[in-house]
Amino acid sequence: MSGIGRREFMLALGGAAAAPSLFWPRAANAQQGARVPRIGIVDDAPMWHSFRQALREFGYVEGQSVNYEYRYSEGVPDRLAAAVGELVRRPVDLIAVFGTPPTEAAKAATTTIPIVMIGVGDAVRTGLVASLARPGGNITGNTVLSPDLGGKRLQLLREAIPTVARVAYLTNPDNTATLDVLAEMKPAAAAAGIALAVMLRERTEVLVVSNDPFHQLHVGRIIDFLAKHRIAGMFQSKENVAAGGLIAYGASRPELFRRAAAYAHRILQGAKPADLPVELPTKFDLAINLKTARALGLDLPPLLVARADEVIE
Repeated sequence: MSGIGRREFMLALGGAAAAPSLFWPRAANAQQGARVPRIGIVDDAPMWHSFRQALREFGYVEGQSVNYEYRYSEGVPDRLAAAVGELVRRPVDLIAVFGTPPTEAAKAATTTIPIVMIGVGDAVRTGLVASLARPGGNITGNTVLSPDLGGKRLQLLREAIPTVARVAYLTNPDNTATLDVLAEMKPAAAAAGIALAVMLRERTEVLVVSNDPFHQLHVGRIIDFLAKHRIAGMFQSKENVAAGGLIAYGASRPELFRRAAAYAHRILQGAKPADLPVELPTKFDLAINLKTARALGLDLPPLLVARADEVIE
């Protein structure tokens, strides 16, 4: 089982455990009477709506009890350091980042400003935190990894397409989290008799796409590519299925952002990131796009469709 790098795929496109204590009652006005805290956000996008909404539910009012500073890298690794560096120099009181590469950039930029990471891969192996239970340093947040998640995705693929034999996985060489997911999938793929192939040359039947920020920035192009070449897409977020992907199973992205807001709230109230355990995902979404299935000539099992949290007709 092997991965397909970001650069190779973009060329192809061109040519063709919960911690309930984190949630506490609504704060009437955080930091009342004090300086309004600033939260730095890297690469703001619609998915950040859940983060800001959760902070509103905690009582934060933009412009009154919280301000947001936005910087953009557009998914380009070389721009991440500059984007985070601007937030550090501003300075902000907290930096919130989605994905492993932005978190690594933030970690390299500051050892003092608290960092809330969202949806990263193996935070311990990549050195972002000392351990999940005791992060140490100035970083905490949540991860998308969960035991048996890779096997579950491949199981769902076999239910959707019983004859599937060739699956490609889209990796980003600049994001170690995508390689974590690949490593998680390899044993399950071998057990299921599925080979990961180079896409067009090997007549790939399914492409598994990660939540990598660069991939998500170009997810529309990826979905168009899959439709053009009649390749089924397996995604991690139900939002990608709403955009035209076939099937998705993974940690609920809105829930990850909401939980991250709870970390931000506690830190702004004085908690230290080092003392806040990193969370594993607790809510998973299964989404299916029946319109895409019909376009691919697939007749999905009714029992599989019935189990889905969201079905696009």
